Amino acid sequence: QVRLVESGGALVQPGGSLRLSCEVRGTFLSMKTMGWYRQAPGKQRDLVAVITGDGTNYADSVKGRFTISNDNANWVYLQMNSLTPEDTATYYCNVAGTRAISGFGSWWGQGTQVTVAS
Repeated sequence: QVRLVESGGALVQPGGSLRLSCEVRGTFLSMKTMGWYRQAPGKQRDLVAVITGDGTNYADSVKGRFTISNDNANWVYLQMNSLTPEDTATYYCNVAGTRAISGFGSWWGQGTQVTVAS
């Protein structure tokens, strides 16, 4: 069984920083992607940043402000700087990879709330 546990969401003032963490509980034969998505109320869930075998990709709105990183296949982080109210959303961790018995799949965390307000 795979479980993703996110943490680090909080209320922060504009211009502030936060670091989100996602612990990936479960064993994978190989990991294809590790990423962060966000969903604001009434809006669709959008990609924020992702780590692939070719490197990292970011949404245009966060380039230069957010940095995604990982610690092997067990942790994925999102460092968020220069936060604005437009970054307010629930942030979700996602991984896609291959497991020994179940094969390839994609898994989501429960989400962590980030609110940027003065």
